[in-house]
Parts: sequence; structure tokens; C-alpha cells
Amino acid sequence: MMMDPQERAAYEELRVGFTAVVSHELRTPLARMLALLETALLPGADTHGLVEQAREQTLEMRELVDDVLFLSELESGREIVTLGYTHVLPVLEQLRDELAERAERADVAFRVGGDASLQVPLRARMLRVVAENLAVNALRYAGPRATFALEVRAEEGQVVLEAADDGPGVKEDDLPRLFERFYRSDRARASRGTGLGLAIVKHIVVSAGGEVRALGGPGRGLQIVCRFPAP
Repeated sequence: MMMDPQERAAYEELRVGFTAVVSHELRTPLARMLALLETALLPGADTHGLVEQAREQTLEMRELVDDVLFLSELESGREIVTLGYTHVLPVLEQLRDELAERAERADVAFRVGGDASLQVPLRARMLRVVAENLAVNALRYAGPRATFALEVRAEEGQVVLEAADDGPGVKEDDLPRLFERFYRSDRARASRGTGLGLAIVKHIVVSAGGEVRALGGPGRGLQIVCRFPAP
């Protein structure tokens, strides 16, 4: 499909901006890894510990690249988001079991629940991506002794998938921006993560005909509410 000059200019501006942000996000762990490896060459350095830290930076870069490529696939249309319906609760229960050790390390109680009969218009893989990104976001940022719940329910003719934690929450001004690529609230800036997880969630949910919204505030935890059309 041909774009008119205005659309092409807007697309080019978006592309250039996105490339610049990706480059910046990769530069930080690269600089850290280089510093760690250079330090490891110094006499008396804790080589094993420094190499392990460099390995963690490498994993962070790989995660970022994987998320960028996945988001690119979604936006290019090469990945089919909706193909039939998937029952939600079994996917949530499997995810909870797989992330049990990670939740324990984060000291976050991870619960799932809801109506086992409910389905959403997503391929099983896409539903898994949505649920996993919501869960990982909470396990990273909810904080010790928090509770996180993934629940599915029917509401006003829609199927609602809600991810809610009772952690410290984020500033209300940050809520609408949580779904922007690479955006991190002040609380999340020092934490590991690509800043793309919730952007991927939004893209998948909207592609399935749904909508997503963030609710909460300081001291009130964070709720991510995904609404899908019912079958």
C-alpha cells in the first residue's frame, strides 16, 4: 500500500526515533559489560564474579533484542494474533506454576483465579505472551511481601483479564504512559527490563479487538485491565 508524503514523513520520523531509542537501550548494557570485562583483566580481580555480571548484561541485551523483534513481527502482520479462541484459566494456572520459583525469590504471592469457561479471541501463544508479560512486570516491580493476582471474569458482555498487585503503585501521571515503548516509571528505572513488555501486551490486546488500561496510584498498587469481546 502506497503512503502519501505526510504519512511517509510521519512513518520515517517514528522509525528514526525508534531506532535511536533501541540504540540507546542497547548502549547501556554494552558499556556495563565492557567495563566489567576490563575490570576482570586487572590484577587481583574477582574474575568469576565479574564475568557472571557481564553474562547478566548479555542476557539483558538478548531479552531486549527478542522483544524488539517480536514487536516488529506483530506490527508487520507476519504474526497472526487472533486465530480462534483460547480458554484463559488453564494458561494462567500453567504460568503460575512455571513462575512459582521466580515469585518465591521476589517474595511475591502469585495467585490466579476466575471462570474456567471463559475464552478470549487469541491464539494460545498470544494469550501466553500477554499473561507472562503482565506477571513478569508485577514480579519485577510489586516489591517484597506483595500479592499479585491474575484473574479472568465476565463483565458487561466482555471478557476481562486483570493483573493486580498491592505493591507501592506508580504515579497517576505515569499510568497512561506505561504502554509506551521503553517507558519506565521512576520506580522501575533502576530495575532490569526492556521497557517493552506492556507495549507488547497493548498491541496484542488491541489487535484482538480489545482494550487495555492501567489503574492505581501511589500506595494503591497497580492494576492492568485487559478487555476482550466475548465469543
